[in-house]
Amino acid sequence: MKKIKHMLAGAMVALMLAASMVQGCGGKTVTQEEALAKMKDFSTIDGSVTIKMDQSWKTEDLGGDFWLAAGREDGAEAMLVMQFPKNGMFAGADTMDGVKDLVVDNYKISDSKEADVPAIPGMTNVEASLCNITMEGEKAEVYLIYGETDYAFYSLMYVASKIGDNQINAMKASCSSFVETPIEEEDNTTVEMTDTVRWFGATYAVLTELNGWDYNRFAGIAANDDNAASVQQMLQSSWEVTDRASADETLDWILTEGHRAGIVENGQYLSEEVKLGEIAEDERLDYLLDNFTVTNDEAQSYLNEFALYEEFGPNAIAGWDYCRAMNLMSFYYLAGYYTEQEALDKSLEIAQTMQPMFGSWDDLIASYMRGYEYWAEESSDERQAIYEDLKTRDDNPYAVDYNLTLEKTW
Repeated sequence: MKKIKHMLAGAMVALMLAASMVQGCGGKTVTQEEALAKMKDFSTIDGSVTIKMDQSWKTEDLGGDFWLAAGREDGAEAMLVMQFPKNGMFAGADTMDGVKDLVVDNYKISDSKEADVPAIPGMTNVEASLCNITMEGEKAEVYLIYGETDYAFYSLMYVASKIGDNQINAMKASCSSFVETPIEEEDNTTVEMTDTVRWFGATYAVLTELNGWDYNRFAGIAANDDNAASVQQMLQSSWEVTDRASADETLDWILTEGHRAGIVENGQYLSEEVKLGEIAEDERLDYLLDNFTVTNDEAQSYLNEFALYEEFGPNAIAGWDYCRAMNLMSFYYLAGYYTEQEALDKSLEIAQTMQPMFGSWDDLIASYMRGYEYWAEESSDERQAIYEDLKTRDDNPYAVDYNLTLEKTW
């Protein structure tokens, strides 16, 4: 889960500034064969991509092991190869559409029109366009290409003050030399995917799918140093969790209180003390406003909580809290705050507590969705659609029996 937007914003700024000031076209048209003859191999730092570019070009440091940029010393022309591995490393870039959105938004791509599609060995779904690009107020033209392999999504750019036949032929020549060498990712996870472990993963499979991770592996992505650093960043920004102590404090809160506590407390009071259930629904708002010192918005909020409590009882949104607690255990493991054994043991304890609260996956996920809407104050339609889609897949994570006897299998 690396910071894609930060990397995109910094990539090739200097090259683009120079490109906007120097004309890089004119003269004799150079064929692809002639361009290729004057090229040499350039590789990403991690060696996962090798591609030929003009032998006189110099590389630019983009701060990433899997991105590659090089260009003329005067900056008139440059090329950028951006690789987005399909391993869940990049939230927001786990689909081709996501990659396109990131590139277009961060590079202010405009005036796009279809262009000749180059042949790129091993790459499928290749698209090409000619468009304008803007960074830090400077504009240039770009021959922009998207494609994918089994290993990664790609965006390739040839940037110049003016894109002509020479630039297009040079880009096509470079693309013809593309070689991908997938990097085998380190994975320190050892647990087998037994039914109990699959049950754990199913409780947060919707979010795992949203993140572009693998819901059929424990914790969704490989346990390694790179992913630990990324998950630590996420936990700090989203949960204010920075170490084992704050991890335990947050987990204790969600297991003992969570977002359900307010609904239970207010629901019981309004039901047992105020007897709100005995008042006609269309009169309840006025009743609260007349008898309590609350604003209209506050009264409506109490009514919403009471409606959840009245219809679904104290576990109305308990699924939201408990599914997130299960998800937190996977994050804590990836971040290195819990060992694999500790995370699995605690997950089993939480799972055995939450399982009897609901009768099926549908019941649990319905409670989760209600909690999401309560917390986010927005529709859960997107997450509900993901849940319904997951159930239709051949590797459906909800194929495991909800009422499975949960037991230690590690």
